[in-house]
Amino acid sequence: MLKRGEARVSGTCVLDVRLWGKESGLSRPYPVLCHLLDTSAVFQELWDVMLSEETRSALAGALGLGAEQARSTVSFWAGLHDIGKITPSFQVKSPVSYAPVRDDPSYVNAPGAEGEKGFRHEIASHWSLYGLLKQAGYPDDERLMRRSVSHQIAQLLGGHHGVFGTALKSKQAARPSGYNPGLGWGGWAEQRQVHFDELRRVTGAFAVPRGGLPAGLAVVVAGLVVVADWLASQASGIEVRMPGAGWSGTVAEVDAHWQVAVGSARGVVRAARLGRADFSAEEFGSMFPFAPNSLQRDLVEHLPAMVAKDGPGLVLVTAPTGDGKTEAALFAASLLGRAANARGLYFALPTMGTADAMLPRVEAYAARALSGERALMLLHSMAWLSSPGGDDCAGVSEDQADGVVSAGRGTAVEADGWVRGAKRGLLAPLGVGTIDQALGAVLPLRYNVLRLLGLSDKVFVVDEAHAYGPWMHQLLVRLLEWLGEMRAPVVLLSATLTGRTAGSLVDAYRRGAGIREPSGVVPRYPGWLFASAAAGVVSSARGTRTDRVRTLRVSHRPVAWDALESAGAPVLEGGRRVVLREVLAPVAAGGGTALVCCTTVAEAQQTYRDVCAAFPELAASPGGVRLLHSRYPADERARITAECAAAYGKPEGGPVSVRPSSVLVATQVVEQSLDFDFDLVVSDLAPIAQLLQRAGRGRRHRRGPFGRPAWAAAEDEPVLVVLDPLTAEASRPPRSWGAVYDAGLLMRTSRVLQERALAGIAVPGDVQRLVDEVYEEEFVDRLEGAARDELVRLDEERLAGEAAERHLAAWTTICSPADVKGDLSKLSAREAGVTQELLTTRLGADTGRVLCLYRQPDGRATLDPEGTAEVPGGGRWGLRPAELAEVARRVAPVPGRWLRGGEPGTAVPQGWGTHPSLRDLVLLYMVPAGEGSWVCQYGRYTISISGVGLEAH
Repeated sequence: MLKRGEARVSGTCVLDVRLWGKESGLSRPYPVLCHLLDTSAVFQELWDVMLSEETRSALAGALGLGAEQARSTVSFWAGLHDIGKITPSFQVKSPVSYAPVRDDPSYVNAPGAEGEKGFRHEIASHWSLYGLLKQAGYPDDERLMRRSVSHQIAQLLGGHHGVFGTALKSKQAARPSGYNPGLGWGGWAEQRQVHFDELRRVTGAFAVPRGGLPAGLAVVVAGLVVVADWLASQASGIEVRMPGAGWSGTVAEVDAHWQVAVGSARGVVRAARLGRADFSAEEFGSMFPFAPNSLQRDLVEHLPAMVAKDGPGLVLVTAPTGDGKTEAALFAASLLGRAANARGLYFALPTMGTADAMLPRVEAYAARALSGERALMLLHSMAWLSSPGGDDCAGVSEDQADGVVSAGRGTAVEADGWVRGAKRGLLAPLGVGTIDQALGAVLPLRYNVLRLLGLSDKVFVVDEAHAYGPWMHQLLVRLLEWLGEMRAPVVLLSATLTGRTAGSLVDAYRRGAGIREPSGVVPRYPGWLFASAAAGVVSSARGTRTDRVRTLRVSHRPVAWDALESAGAPVLEGGRRVVLREVLAPVAAGGGTALVCCTTVAEAQQTYRDVCAAFPELAASPGGVRLLHSRYPADERARITAECAAAYGKPEGGPVSVRPSSVLVATQVVEQSLDFDFDLVVSDLAPIAQLLQRAGRGRRHRRGPFGRPAWAAAEDEPVLVVLDPLTAEASRPPRSWGAVYDAGLLMRTSRVLQERALAGIAVPGDVQRLVDEVYEEEFVDRLEGAARDELVRLDEERLAGEAAERHLAAWTTICSPADVKGDLSKLSAREAGVTQELLTTRLGADTGRVLCLYRQPDGRATLDPEGTAEVPGGGRWGLRPAELAEVARRVAPVPGRWLRGGEPGTAVPQGWGTHPSLRDLVLLYMVPAGEGSWVCQYGRYTISISGVGLEAH
């Protein structure tokens, strides 16, 4: 038993340094008090380095404390996070350390307390801290726990493992050990009190807050506690601070440890690269190496005065593809970020491909416009394969599926490995990635507060804000509410956004900021508007000129649908195949480029074969006919995309000439954020917004009088050929399209195209009106009889489906910040029936992932058809980083229905490990089938891979 005088005494109880807090990977157990001190020290450094002056002031104001008092108090809380480790159910995990404690009569255990494995230490922190804080004088309301500051802080700290516990009932709070014997009695409670008092003494946190934290500030503190805990738990740092033999926790020893912890915290946080980027450039010319166009110039001339008058907020930019929305967004982000004193930005895009393409543009912007910490992360599930540094994967670890650091020559400070780890990517000051990474913040996923923290003090830029269905739109609405609550600036970009959708996004942000009145926004196209987060002011949308007023010539071609006919089948008059031959003939004969955009991968593959058969000389020439879709192995798709960027991208400086004849057959992957330019665009029928997006790839850049073939000489009159299967003989979309598009929207679009084909579509003048027109309720009044009845029925189905998705999103997302009302468990609670599978931001995405292994004549299986890349065997610790990268680069997505039922022997070998990129991966053992094709049987499908990608029959 410890004796008085050996250690720090609180009341009549002696600090017991035998109680351990960390052990794994260490030379000996680390006292729990030391870890509490370390975490408080790191938190103080994070407070100074990560938080803006505005956030620190807001925290101090909410607590009713001075700035220094708030810093000491909240860092004291951070240290308390692991006080639940002073329990028998935790201490027993180290039998050697626990033995003398177990035999100490001052520690009283209820029967079975040591085996309470479900009573985790973070739960113990929640249950025990309420009483400790209440006793310390923190405001309390025993009748309504959500109004109790003591309980809010206890619940917040109990959530440091990513899940907040259910709010305690008054009777539970009054007798915590009675309801949870795992807390222990006697000496256990006394030691929690001693550690509480000693940590409070060292941090100087004697001030008592007068109020609690609003939801937005609560998640910031909760997220910072997690980060401080993780940084303070790095084994290499702990060993340096490990107390020597005979350390007994005297006041002098504890104070000395605190000083060491404070000193080392600076280096720990600096090494993690969690600092702040500074939006230092003020002029457009300092950010970009070119003069602003009309849209950008209007923002430059008018947005600064609005922000100076009403503070930062949300900017919505609506403009055609190719009108410089990206640079407009980055200029607006700089202005808003400087006004809000934001620490960085996150640029969210709809797909991995668009995120990869955006990364170098944001990196170039950061090099010119930002100073301070400029560590840039690429964030999506396969981002670690897209490192701009090349093929070196030595830094890849099992939990690095969230992102990879980009720090090229233009980036001043290179982030190290810590921020690469799982769930940490959004903590870097700069990020480019998929919107899924951000939307996960509003799903009840473990550590969602880290995502909210990562976005809380950044400018959030959303590209293609029109591109998301009702499910993802509802998630975006909820995220905007949280960003409004946290006063994080937002920039939304769209080429085709309905007025109703624009209003819902702006109103969500304002609602989060406490402004309930509807904005009544009516977007202008092209144009922009500004909504202040503080003043409640919403500017009238400003219409801007475009540097390219164009007339889109629409060739509306009703066709019989024969897209899946084999390339050798007879070409039928009036069919899609014969029209394709007609419209592509000038390309084959006179040079130039064309895009053929198909609805499904299978139709794109068959169309590619058919175009090759129709134009054999073109197909034989290098790059004459290309195919791009999602159903390729990752490395093959990346190679094709890079080829397309070189062939169809923006012309570099120097003389421009007519490009050689080339046709790209593709799916919707070319629709968003890829800067491709074609002389002709051909598309299957799609909703009007998607058609206008695709049309934006037609004669996108000025190539001058010698840059386009004679048949496409009119640069400001691009041609869009629409292949429409809705004819008098076939009033419904092809069955092969499934549910890709809503049939009612296709019917509406088809009707509008019939009416507009002759006059053409003025871009941008007609765009907003056309998009709104296709969605207006009165549209059905244009039709009569059976056609009207059918459209009414289809509209009812669509609206019901959209309502169901919105309801499901509301059911699965976390609540709005206004509804937290002091109970943080609402950020972790899942409704009954909500599974991990349902918590995906791609509702209804029926996808699987496969890796093709090629059986060679000698019986070996290889990663490549040529037989040069051996299949790795793995080992005790799984695949080595280079092997893992080699495997992941060859993975391809396929429809989930192909893989239902399963086949024996197709699971990933145990020796490959458990890296997230291997999760649910199916191995397909392919055998040669001639002419470059390989096949295998999987369930009821014959799956093949060839130059056109993966197919199944």
